[in-house]
Amino acid sequence: MSAGARLQEILAGFQRSFWVANFTEIFERLAYYATLAVLAIFLNEQLHFSAELTGSIIGIFGLVVYFLPTAGGALADRFGFRRALLFAFFIMTIGYFLLGSLSAPWMQSIRHALGDKWLVILVLLIPALGPATVKPCVAGTIARASNETSRSMGYSIYYTLVNVGGTLGPLLAYLVRRRLGLGMENVFRTAALSVFLMFWVTLFFYHEPPKRDGEQVSSVGVAIRNLFEVLGNGRFVAFLLITSGFYIVWWQIYIMAPLFIRRFVNPDANTDALLAIEGLAVISLQILVTYVTRRMSAVPTISLGFLITGLAFILMAIHPSVFSFAVMLVVIALGEVTQASRYYEYCSRLAPPGQEGLYMGYAFPPIGLGAWVGGLMGGWLLHEFGDVLKRPTEMWWPVVGVGVVTAGLMLLYDRVLRPARAVEADAKA
Repeated sequence: MSAGARLQEILAGFQRSFWVANFTEIFERLAYYATLAVLAIFLNEQLHFSAELTGSIIGIFGLVVYFLPTAGGALADRFGFRRALLFAFFIMTIGYFLLGSLSAPWMQSIRHALGDKWLVILVLLIPALGPATVKPCVAGTIARASNETSRSMGYSIYYTLVNVGGTLGPLLAYLVRRRLGLGMENVFRTAALSVFLMFWVTLFFYHEPPKRDGEQVSSVGVAIRNLFEVLGNGRFVAFLLITSGFYIVWWQIYIMAPLFIRRFVNPDANTDALLAIEGLAVISLQILVTYVTRRMSAVPTISLGFLITGLAFILMAIHPSVFSFAVMLVVIALGEVTQASRYYEYCSRLAPPGQEGLYMGYAFPPIGLGAWVGGLMGGWLLHEFGDVLKRPTEMWWPVVGVGVVTAGLMLLYDRVLRPARAVEADAKA
């Protein structure tokens, strides 16, 4: 069979709902990363929140986004993917619109009643519910709307489109904020428009894919019991906790790096546009890095990715500049793609036989935990080294240290706690 014929056979294995769901995912990620690209600057420069409060709020936002998909998946199974997607896009539309309307006259009475801090936290929790529902819906659609031949390619398409949205989002933020001169609040309104359009796309074009034979629908109660079951696996919990160290480091590119660049390097730096470099580098490097590291054992490869990302921040410590920031983002992307695919692969190896799907659902919380801790840590570091000690570049050495220690802990985990079935799988690889 020719390559073209093989490709046609694979693509024929996708139902229409597969393409609709993945199309909406691009715009959901676009809205999310457009918001994230300017959120720290908006809170710090426009609302005049301290660096510590800014980091704390963004950390809470990330925690909610990445901790809820397990429960969101149970709700999506219970009520159907179509209804869940409609709810997610509608609630995100409201949330992003409210975020972009904080300075509107009709919001002033609410601002005075609640205060900016609590109002922003409450408003951000609204769109945070969206990704927690969209992620399991799209992943579930791929599973149901593709056949066995096409499913692996389906997930590859999904991850590629996620990164496309992650690349376009910061560019959209830059276009709206700087090129069109519409300001940061209109970035949030544009994000609202993006997901609002996806509400109508879902309403008119998405059809609920049929359940696969034998597929079980879990309740929220089952999801909670599953959580305690997973937490009972000490090796898996240790692996996830160590991984959260990587995300403490990674989240700094959205939490503190933009503030650092604009406060201590160039106040007019277009950090939102620059953040698109990371997503573009991930797309460009994924296949090459996966090929180069294919013969390496999983945990050493993951540890190497952690180390590369941690060491990338040395550039900010020794030679802070806009160019260094751009180069750092490429290096961070290299670390990310080095560990990412092996991380999810290894999560499945740690699962007891027959529970791979359950354990994969808990691969995301380290991203949320890293956001929360990273927000608290980053805000404190910027305040302490920038405002108090007047040595802002030194704030990056503790970040580098977290990356190095995390890589070392992962190697130690490999020696001490790695389960026998993971050893056997590595030997067969």
